[in-house]
Amino acid sequence: MSSILVVEDESAIAELISINLRHAGFEVVLAATAEQAQVAIDGVLPDLVLLDWMLPGQSGVALARQWRSAARTRDLPIILLTARADEADKVNGLDAGADDYLTKPFGVGELLARIRSVLRRRAPQALDSAVEVAGLRLDPGTHRVTRGAAEVRVGPTEFRLLHFFMTHPERVHSRAQLLDRVWGDHVFIEERTVDVHVKRLREALAPVQCATMIETVRGAGYRLAQSGAVSH
Repeated sequence: MSSILVVEDESAIAELISINLRHAGFEVVLAATAEQAQVAIDGVLPDLVLLDWMLPGQSGVALARQWRSAARTRDLPIILLTARADEADKVNGLDAGADDYLTKPFGVGELLARIRSVLRRRAPQALDSAVEVAGLRLDPGTHRVTRGAAEVRVGPTEFRLLHFFMTHPERVHSRAQLLDRVWGDHVFIEERTVDVHVKRLREALAPVQCATMIETVRGAGYRLAQSGAVSH
């Protein structure tokens, strides 16, 4: 489930966007000012930011420039929301580092299409970078999983499953969500198939004392716990 930070000072618009995004399966965090948005970003990086141009205090464009200049937020996907429809304003917004630009008023369908488009465009970058959690390292470029000097042997499906868990640590994912994100939403597979691959993944991680990182959350699904690895 992708998380979206909605930075919008008009509460009625923010609430309407939030309801529609949650209905479409996104996690939503709301912020009404640039300061609140920065606090949210400092806590947890979202998968995408919907950023209103006109905010009290610091503008959305200034905030976008600030995020683009910082290493941690340089690649953060940003869609600017604005009532400004002039070509020059659009150029200014994109120059500030926005990935896309949506003029108010806009339809829910267009908003969701733009969000999914930006997330798809950004996804290949994320797939290439190595990720490490609690000493366990996964490198998509070399297709290797290691802990220290030890290499973990995993099959291709378990590799994709582990990659998804490691790029979304501590979040609980239902079997349906895992099928959607790891196998693809057009593949007709039984949800219990997820259990089989989780079992295989745990078996593969056992020799490097990382099997307990993959936790079963009763009645909800699975999550990867950052504190689950056993010390060497």
